[in-house]
Amino acid sequence: MHIHVMGVAGTFMAGIARMAKAMGHTVTGSDKGEIYPPMSTQLEQDGIDVFAGYNASNLDKKPDLVIVGNAITRGMPEIEAVLEQQIPYVSGPQWLYENVLYNRHVIALAGTHGKTTTTTMVTTILRDNGIDTGYLIGGVPLNLPGSAELGKDAFFVIEADEYDSAFFDKRSKFVHYRPRTLVINNIEFDHADIFDSIKDIEKQFHHCVRAVPGNGLIARLHNDPLIDEVLEMGAWSPIETFDINAGDWQAVDVAADGSSFTVMHKGKEQGKVDWALTGEHNVCNAMAAIVASNNAGIKPEQAINSLNNFVSPKRRMEVLLERNGITVYDDFAHHPTAFIKTLGGLRGKVGDARIIVLLEMRSFTMRSGVHGDNVMQGLSDANEVILLKPEELQDKDIAALESAHPHCQVLPSADAILSEVQKTAKPGDHIVVMSNGGFQGLQQKLVEGF
Repeated sequence: MHIHVMGVAGTFMAGIARMAKAMGHTVTGSDKGEIYPPMSTQLEQDGIDVFAGYNASNLDKKPDLVIVGNAITRGMPEIEAVLEQQIPYVSGPQWLYENVLYNRHVIALAGTHGKTTTTTMVTTILRDNGIDTGYLIGGVPLNLPGSAELGKDAFFVIEADEYDSAFFDKRSKFVHYRPRTLVINNIEFDHADIFDSIKDIEKQFHHCVRAVPGNGLIARLHNDPLIDEVLEMGAWSPIETFDINAGDWQAVDVAADGSSFTVMHKGKEQGKVDWALTGEHNVCNAMAAIVASNNAGIKPEQAINSLNNFVSPKRRMEVLLERNGITVYDDFAHHPTAFIKTLGGLRGKVGDARIIVLLEMRSFTMRSGVHGDNVMQGLSDANEVILLKPEELQDKDIAALESAHPHCQVLPSADAILSEVQKTAKPGDHIVVMSNGGFQGLQQKLVEGF
């Protein structure tokens, strides 16, 4: 079968394409404009031909099925041709369930923050302990073959995103997955382009909760009022809680930078995590992974041994370079809470060293001003902030952002940011690139520019 994937450079859709290829299908894809690493590299390695732009001519080879990503909108010539030519089409989540997940023990990792890292943790733990689990991760893990694998055993670990499925299916992706093990790490307002309120998000989370069987498991952060509200709508499965110094599963004696902690389960010590990651958010991610893995039959001490050697996925505080006393990180964070947690962990690690944040406000929620001053307040641990000027924001909005941080400047391009950083960076600095997009290739420019 010839399957064509629209929006193939997105992390989720690239994983779909990878699995379809592994199942023996002929796979092509399309996406807008220039495609950046790491997904461009993975698609090339997988031998998936990608058309640049959503043009009707992409369908000249008459695919048998088109899988439509949620970035696709009516009016794009390619999707209009799909509809006019009556080519069968389906959303990515629906295709995934019907072709891969329907007979598997699905472990779904949900939450506003931490999904990619926690999904990678669970996958790593299972694979380290002899389970050939399938997985789909919304990023490229450094310690696994790629962003997605079919696996041969009964388990499938998936990053469970609350974003919508497609232009014709506005349900959250995770509603399709029907997990047996569901982790809810946290809930906050995000994705203002599709959700009008936090209540809309809670409703989608509860749709997912409804699908967990009575002999399944819901693992949840202990101290999260919004998760409380979701579960108060109804829950029919066993629930286990995790947190720092609270819950059924507790992280205690946590180091100031989150680089070590002891795992307790109902008062009994399970072992100590001593790893390369930092930040209390990653401590909670680890606790979630331990609970989920335990439900898959992996003992806590086995999970802890795996986490002690864990490597974060690409673009999750990935160290791009350490040169001339300067360290550059690449981070996918795109929400004020994520800024706080990520930079708080780094601050705990580097002490008084200077932290410089280079920020691309790429998500609709940030560009629309929904987060307001919280964007800059979330960057309070940064000594300096350089912001790529968002085209959509008016001068008064940019001025408000600049005034919300004592050392913030807004520059028009990645090249201008690179030039500024090259002039001002000095030994001992920690430079954090924050973006959930390509940032005009700034990451690679920094690697080459230092």
